[in-house]
Amino acid sequence: MATQSDIEGLPGVGPATADKLADAGFDSYNGLAVSSPRELADAADVGQGTASDIINAAREAADVGGFESGSTVLERRNEIGKLSMGVPAVDELLGGGVETQSMTEVYGEFGVGKSQISHQLAVNVQLDQEHGGLAGRAVLVDTEDAFRPERIDDMVRGLDDEILEAELDRREIEGTPDDEAAMDALVDDFLQYIHVARAFNSDHQMLLAQTAADLATEYEDDDRPVRLVVYDSLTAHFRAEYVGRGELAPRQQKLNRHIHDLLRIGSLHNAAILVMNQVQSNPDSYFGDPTKPVGGNILGHASTIRVYLKNSKATKRVFRLVDAPNLADGEAILRVEGGGLKPE
Repeated sequence: MATQSDIEGLPGVGPATADKLADAGFDSYNGLAVSSPRELADAADVGQGTASDIINAAREAADVGGFESGSTVLERRNEIGKLSMGVPAVDELLGGGVETQSMTEVYGEFGVGKSQISHQLAVNVQLDQEHGGLAGRAVLVDTEDAFRPERIDDMVRGLDDEILEAELDRREIEGTPDDEAAMDALVDDFLQYIHVARAFNSDHQMLLAQTAADLATEYEDDDRPVRLVVYDSLTAHFRAEYVGRGELAPRQQKLNRHIHDLLRIGSLHNAAILVMNQVQSNPDSYFGDPTKPVGGNILGHASTIRVYLKNSKATKRVFRLVDAPNLADGEAILRVEGGGLKPE
């Protein structure tokens, strides 16, 4: 990562501007290189022409923004991690699991289990790769007051004994899965690596994206880097605050800026971005399921992978892959039970 003194060497950046950029989260060449002139101009209080010069210099210094061969892209994609949901049929549908450097959107009606997925992945991301995890930590932004540490407790205890034994050993906790004191300590250790913040409005929600980026930078060289960023849900505040067709354009512009902040975190820090989304009914639909996700084309095009979660009988849920650039559409069944997400 570039230091602040390095950034001061870019054209148009002095100590005061470097301080403003750092406060706004632009503390690396890569972060500057993937920003827009307007965004940078607002953050650093400079003209858009100066902002463009800064961005171009950062792109040259970071060696990004140009063309590269397909083999280079393939080599970079080999760094992408796959985070298991713990349900083989779902992981197979997703090509191995939820991938890093991408945004995965899960939408569905209230009560279908979207928050259950966010809780489960906040647990699973901490596991070793041999058990489907990424040996990292999770950042969870809660917009609907849905996070419950008690649910993390249930899901940790619901892991297979083999995984529990491995985690007890890796975290240097004495005891076995049958030892209540050891399990209490294990649950507490899992909770230590889940960073949770409650967002009270859309502006606060967008500010927390910057805080998430700061956390990812802080733990970048840690043995447990940030590997998962969850927004549960992404659209709740935007939907409540921008009502009517007259508010649609400013809402979508703001949402678009927010989404790209999240995508930047995933790209720069090799993290999986998981967003939960609300739905609405489409009154023009005469055949099939009238349910459609909130967020329009802005969110639809930004989401790398799009999943529709549907209710079924009892604890069963239908996990339908709606859109992915390199995966076939399909469905899988999972169960939402006391111990977490389980196979059918």
